[in-house]
Amino acid sequence: MPIIDSLITGGVFGFLGKAIDKIFPDPAEKAKARALLEEAQVRGDIDRLGAELQVMLAEAKSQDKWTSRARPSFLYVMYTMILFSLVMGVVYAVNPTVAGNITVGVRAWLNGIPGELWTLFGVGYLGYTGAREYGKKKLVENLGKIATNNTP
Repeated sequence: MPIIDSLITGGVFGFLGKAIDKIFPDPAEKAKARALLEEAQVRGDIDRLGAELQVMLAEAKSQDKWTSRARPSFLYVMYTMILFSLVMGVVYAVNPTVAGNITVGVRAWLNGIPGELWTLFGVGYLGYTGAREYGKKKLVENLGKIATNNTP
């Protein structure tokens, strides 16, 4: 969603930036209009990020354990799989046949999940983390713009 918002607002603000060039022939007025446009864009980005932060906080404070623990739960599953691999190393050292049978069973179970679902999960997870990183980067950039614009 932040990428789509960025494309939409980038298009609107880009259009307005071009319009400013045509509407204001005086360089001083043009600079003032551009500053106001940039401030509006920064304020809009901050408001949007504030709203996203409120949603994240509401999710984290939710009484519904599925909502508040979804991301950490995924990491716990991954940690369990890593720890289980250590146990499997010991099982293999004691009885390679049993370890091989367990590996075949787990592989068959995981292969039962359709490839499209794995792809959807991967794209969703990477897209989510990429969008969060992009949002954080934009927040830092916008806060820097505000700090430099408000400095005497």
